[in-house]
Amino acid sequence: MDKKKFSSYGVQDKILLLTGYILIGLFVLAIVIPVIYIIIASFMDPVTLQNKGLTFDFSKWTLTAYERVGSNSQVWIGFKNAVVYSVVFTVVSVGVTLLAAYPMSRADFRGRRFFNVIFMITMFFGGGLIPTYLLIGNLGLLDSMWAVILPGAFSVWNMTIARTYYRGIPTELREAADVDGADELVYYFKILLPVCTPIIAVLALWQFVAMWNSYFDAMIYLNSSAKQPLQLVLRAILIQSKPEPGMIADMQSTAQRAQLAELLKYATIIISSLPLLVMYPFFQKYFDSGIMAGSVKG
Repeated sequence: MDKKKFSSYGVQDKILLLTGYILIGLFVLAIVIPVIYIIIASFMDPVTLQNKGLTFDFSKWTLTAYERVGSNSQVWIGFKNAVVYSVVFTVVSVGVTLLAAYPMSRADFRGRRFFNVIFMITMFFGGGLIPTYLLIGNLGLLDSMWAVILPGAFSVWNMTIARTYYRGIPTELREAADVDGADELVYYFKILLPVCTPIIAVLALWQFVAMWNSYFDAMIYLNSSAKQPLQLVLRAILIQSKPEPGMIADMQSTAQRAQLAELLKYATIIISSLPLLVMYPFFQKYFDSGIMAGSVKG
């Protein structure tokens, strides 16, 4: 904070700013402290963790949890499936969203208001779980990756943000394309989309994270363990307290099994979070400009 600028504020402004900083600091601590706890706990000996809690005595640390998670085939199958589902879902969802948003951003598109109402209705009313399940079954998509990808591929909220971003692009760009003889397809794919890199990056990040964290659709529509994403494996460990048998099969006592199962929870959380932690820095430079432009322009 600039001290000179802060000193020029009135008493009420200073109180408001300090209150805001304190609240933000508490919010950050509420996020950082659990993350640090999980990271440290994932390296600790399960007996020490259960009896004494966290310690920075490195002689009490171990890589047992990561070794057992890494040696389990179901975890890596789930990890591979989660990556495939998330990437395919992101490509399909962002592509459909951008294509739908473009005509909705054009003032000369007839029926724009009608389709806008139809889109908005879907934001408040859904078909329900049973009709959706029956539809997926009748389409022959049960126990396939498309049952997880297609139902949520189109987001009206994302379409609205992309539409607003399109409206913020100067009309002179389209006029220049017309002068050069570019048709609608050439203009859209070769001129417009390269300008939309920030909003594309934002939508891709949102959809990738949404699919990566999703487990409910996979739990409902997927029956084969070979097709289950990592989130279902993680759910079994975290919620049902059922680690894969190979992870703890050689543990003799019930107490040892319970201790290792607790430790495996932390290691699995770290492993499942790595792709998002690696991915975000590459999209961060687009995030602010993309979301702000898509929210306030037009």
